[in-house]
Amino acid sequence: TRATETALLSANYVAARLGEHFNVLFTGNSGLVAHECILDLRDLTAASGVTAEDVAKRLIDFGFHAPTLAFPVAGTLMVEPTESEDLVEIERFIEAMVTIRGEIDAVIAGEYSIEESPLRGAPHPAAVVVSDDWQRAYSREQAAFPVARLRVDKYFAPVSRIDGAFGDRNLVCSCPPPEAFGE
Repeated sequence: TRATETALLSANYVAARLGEHFNVLFTGNSGLVAHECILDLRDLTAASGVTAEDVAKRLIDFGFHAPTLAFPVAGTLMVEPTESEDLVEIERFIEAMVTIRGEIDAVIAGEYSIEESPLRGAPHPAAVVVSDDWQRAYSREQAAFPVARLRVDKYFAPVSRIDGAFGDRNLVCSCPPPEAFGE
């Protein structure tokens, strides 16, 4: 169908555009991917300390919901552009990923440590960016507006990074007890 064709073309477009910046897993003999593009960050993690989770959190600063993390391979991001994503949105994602790769390269070059980087500090809520207490190795500009287009249309995350695994292991439910639903 047309939707399937579009999803395949979009995933391969992303793989082709980002292939010079990130390793792409599971390409066939022709160098093509299926309907998803799996970006392998393991070598970059080894070189820089930047994890797939750091990249996923930084994508929030660009207004993107993070791609699937660590599936089907740990240390990767699975990008699945759907048939509803237009070229402008795909280009916006590519711009974000290329910018993030530049930030990874800055960590590798020693411009700042991973702990002091915008990657580990992400996401950057508005309350953090405008706070009088800014003691980071990078500018507020880099935190909030890493690319120019974000000055015009910006999503700010409501909170900074949280420990998602802790929340998964320590569920807090504010629901009524099961007995309250009895007949």
